[in-house]
Amino acid sequence: MTASPPPPPPPPADTTDPVLVRRRQIARWADLGQRAGYLLFGVAIALFVVAATTDLPSAIVTAVIVTMVLGSLVLAPAIVVGYGVRAADREDRERAAARRRRAG
Repeated sequence: MTASPPPPPPPPADTTDPVLVRRRQIARWADLGQRAGYLLFGVAIALFVVAATTDLPSAIVTAVIVTMVLGSLVLAPAIVVGYGVRAADREDRERAAARRRRAG
């Protein structure tokens, strides 16, 4: 099984372009949201294992449900926003390449 290649590094942010600066901020928040969401799912899995080995105490089951819900609420929008940022970066690269082809 081969792992997918890592995404290309973000283009250098032009500190004078407010759109690119804002996009980098949004990308950082999306990355943080993804990390937090996956962490919450990991905690939920660990709690489930603990609950399964200790006769499913209701407090731990409740904690599993809460972490799954919170993980979903954080992770889903972070994934969508992350895809949006990558799509905007890709479109910028494609437009710049098209301009270079027309100019040269």
